[in-house]
Amino acid sequence: MREITLPKPLQRMQPYLPWLLLALGVAAPVFLSAYDLNLLARFMAMGILACGLVLIWGHGGILSLGQGVFFGLGGYAIAMHMKLADLPDGELPDFMLWSGREVLPIWWEPFASVPFTIAAIILVPMLAGAIFAWAVFHRRVGGTYFALITQALALAFATLIISQQDVTGGFNGLTDFTSVFGFGLSSPGTANGLYWVTLAILCIAFLGLRWLLASRFGIMLRATRDGENRVRFLGYATTPFKTVAFAIAALLAGVAGALFTLHAGVISPALIGVVPSIEMVIWVAVGGRYSLAGAIVGALVVNLARDSVSSAIPELWLYLMGAMFILVVTLLPKGLAGLVKERKAGGVA
Repeated sequence: MREITLPKPLQRMQPYLPWLLLALGVAAPVFLSAYDLNLLARFMAMGILACGLVLIWGHGGILSLGQGVFFGLGGYAIAMHMKLADLPDGELPDFMLWSGREVLPIWWEPFASVPFTIAAIILVPMLAGAIFAWAVFHRRVGGTYFALITQALALAFATLIISQQDVTGGFNGLTDFTSVFGFGLSSPGTANGLYWVTLAILCIAFLGLRWLLASRFGIMLRATRDGENRVRFLGYATTPFKTVAFAIAALLAGVAGALFTLHAGVISPALIGVVPSIEMVIWVAVGGRYSLAGAIVGALVVNLARDSVSSAIPELWLYLMGAMFILVVTLLPKGLAGLVKERKAGGVA
């Protein structure tokens, strides 16, 4: 089946796509209502995670169906801080009292500190991703087996969160936040500030990954994707490249989870399990797994569609998402970004 392409004049627009997205992001606060701006900020946070999937899946050939785990680690880290921030000394979060707990868990206590929380959002997902990746890739596990292992990891993590009701909030998760780092979440100024922070971090992630993929590291990562045994034969160890890439993707997922929690006001197992992790892959498949800008567009488009469809006909969304994935795989294997020709082989626009 012939792949769909756009007319050549439209194909030439590809180099300008990142700038167009940035311009739309900068102009959005002028045209959107507070609710729609908050919704856009959530989807931009998801775009950060999608960029990480481009790194490991598109350029590394590593299909992860468990990015929800790292998304959840970042989300729960900031949520724990916000639950503790406004509590008087000696009191416990509401859900712990309802569960009959009388003492704050010792591992919760450091999250009262702002520097510790920020460090945890960055380091915990990254280190967890690095340790997991090294353990698996060191055994030369890859392909379908790796995807299944990450899916099992997402299921185990969500089950663990649900089972520990008295310390994690269980199935309901953590919510009812009032402030973050001393700023009231109900304030319009705080909401606008969080939007700009999210946009800035998305830009940093995009530019940082674009540089990384154009570097020697990116070349070696793509070489490993295309012929890992040949790379080993040439004397290069492939495990460190794949481990570093996976750790960076986990870091981006953790930051995305923290930002999403700030905008949505909730983090729960429903956002981090198997189904959400598969949806994350679909964002990137729709946008284009080889294109950073395409992945961001995919995250925005799919989530906007989900918000519209699930609000009107909730039971229709899963069928529509499945149909969307099938159409992309059969007609647009390179996603929306594949509609325009890459400027060069392995382009990372």
